[in-house]
Amino acid sequence: MFVPEIPRRKSRQIMVGVVAVGGNAPISVQTMTNTETCDVEATLAQIERAVRAGVDIVRVSVPSMEAAEAFGEIRKRSPVPLITDIHFDYKIALRVADLGADCLRINPGNIGREDRVQAVIQSARDHGIPIRIGVNAGSLEKDLQKKYGEPTPEALVESAMRHIEILDRLNFPDFKVSLKASDVFTTVEAYKILAGQIEQPLHLGITEAGGLRSGSVKSAIGIGMLLAAGIGDTIRVSLAADPVEEVKVGFDILKSLHIRSKGINIIACPSCSRQEFDVIKTVNTLEERLEDVLEHLDVAVMGCVVNGPGEAREADFGIAGGSPSLLYVEGKPSRKVSEAEMVDELERQVRARIAAMKENN
Repeated sequence: MFVPEIPRRKSRQIMVGVVAVGGNAPISVQTMTNTETCDVEATLAQIERAVRAGVDIVRVSVPSMEAAEAFGEIRKRSPVPLITDIHFDYKIALRVADLGADCLRINPGNIGREDRVQAVIQSARDHGIPIRIGVNAGSLEKDLQKKYGEPTPEALVESAMRHIEILDRLNFPDFKVSLKASDVFTTVEAYKILAGQIEQPLHLGITEAGGLRSGSVKSAIGIGMLLAAGIGDTIRVSLAADPVEEVKVGFDILKSLHIRSKGINIIACPSCSRQEFDVIKTVNTLEERLEDVLEHLDVAVMGCVVNGPGEAREADFGIAGGSPSLLYVEGKPSRKVSEAEMVDELERQVRARIAAMKENN
């Protein structure tokens, strides 16, 4: 298989809890909870579901001091690092830092007076936690909107540099930056410009990308363009959908570019009148059955003998459609299977291999 090497932009490494971001660390996948933060149990349940999908870091909105106190309890029980999303109120930032936040998502230029900015930066320094600067096309400063007329890439970069200059002046280099627009080309160009101006890691995403289908496509194109150019250290797929779906799509993007392999990679034909079994139903059922698997394996589900044997031979396990169909294990024909037993047999093979892998480790 041809896998091109992608030279990656060299960035300063920061730590978000136990997860390294930047440098030569693996590109991490994030999501954000959409529960009421004050509902501790609901928020923790959503975090747990994201963890089962493989998430590395979760962001939690903290819009009030009441939410900050709830965050403290959530942080105690969360199995992954948590970033707090805060706007304007520096006191909330100070409180969540005391309560164990692993990163503060707060734009220094929006906090207000110089003494408030200094207090937040000093708190982050004292607690050893980084800051994420998040520039969004929908909330650009009014003077930049007037200067550029619209959210251009240059406007996003200028906004980011205003916040960065504050952190530079206060000698705080441990931060990462995002420059998000809902337009793919605006976002990509903004990141490309900023990537050559700073050394800090970049958090990638297309903001307000849309629903599950359209948002996944838009995110895959935009994030994929940047990752293929070696830009990006952590990603979040922003969808109007279940946060778990954001995690799944994020890993699918990384998997497609051979950057990170997590979970089952199903190779499946789109199906046609040549299919010898219901390919779509088989794939959907298999994905549901193997949703909990985080180890990487290739599984081919092919409906006929035209491309089936070739794809099945290249996968760890595969089905090539026939009457009955043929099961391939490690590239070799194993035995014939009926449509009724197909999913059960593939799941059995996958779980047996994973058990063997864990035993050998």
